[in-house]
Amino acid sequence: MSGNNQTMMSQFLLLGLPIPPEQHNLFYALFLAMYLTTILGNLIIIVLILLDSHLHTPMYLFLSNLSFSDLCFSSVTMPKLLQNMQSQDPSISYVGCLTQMYFLMFFGDMESFLLVVMAYDRYVAICFPLHYSSIMSPKLCACLLLPLWMLATSNAMMHTLLMARLSFCENNVIPHFFCDSLALLKLACTDTYINDLMIFIMSGLIGIAPFLLIVMSYARIVFSIVKVHSTQGIHKLFSTCGSHLSVVSLFYGTVIGVYVCPSGDNSTVKETTMAMMYTVVTPMLNPFIYSLRNKDIKGALIKVIYRKKIS
Repeated sequence: MSGNNQTMMSQFLLLGLPIPPEQHNLFYALFLAMYLTTILGNLIIIVLILLDSHLHTPMYLFLSNLSFSDLCFSSVTMPKLLQNMQSQDPSISYVGCLTQMYFLMFFGDMESFLLVVMAYDRYVAICFPLHYSSIMSPKLCACLLLPLWMLATSNAMMHTLLMARLSFCENNVIPHFFCDSLALLKLACTDTYINDLMIFIMSGLIGIAPFLLIVMSYARIVFSIVKVHSTQGIHKLFSTCGSHLSVVSLFYGTVIGVYVCPSGDNSTVKETTMAMMYTVVTPMLNPFIYSLRNKDIKGALIKVIYRKKIS
């Protein structure tokens, strides 16, 4: 490809969501309410865990990390989407686009990693209850979390640097409401073989492998409960793992809907809709799932409200 057909891209145009003009204001108000709910819900979870000493346990340490990741994951896309809807200017700078792509990958990876760690925590709590405190020590929790944050950082940085080396053609329209890596690769003028290869490899390692580990953890949990024929154990399974299973279903269900279910003529509409599910809807619902099904979180919230009234 000659240099005349390539340009140093300064900005991209995000097409956003396929919303009819007459419903524009309605969806803007809806997305704003959803984003504010996401921020408030996840902040409440984080603050409650920090304030209540009874929640200073491995499970709630992982939950606070998940809430922080959800809060940031949604904040990567929603402010720009709301800004574009309000100003009718869908442009995003080249640097801003790569920055958005980096943080989307980073917090998306962390979501997947944290769900695996939380599944392991539930496995130890149910299968080895008497040794839970010794196994899930603060040192082990740190050894689980720190490498995951480093791995997510490295993976996101690798994909961003590989994207930065590409040249882009005059077509700068991204049929999405955020800078999706696959959509950006379609606009590149240079060879994207290495990018495609690394996306394929890392998707397996960071996408499929964590899901399989979660399935294995719950398979071991179910097997250990069935083996002792314990009705109380089955009740404990649903009470301690129900919230986590709901979050896993929401997160991986949307991902499977994008990458496994066959695409039709409206594949772009389907992809943007499913992307809205795992970038906006899932982070918004996670705090409600954990608070509504968790008596410790509800108890901590009641204590905070009671202290406020007393003061």
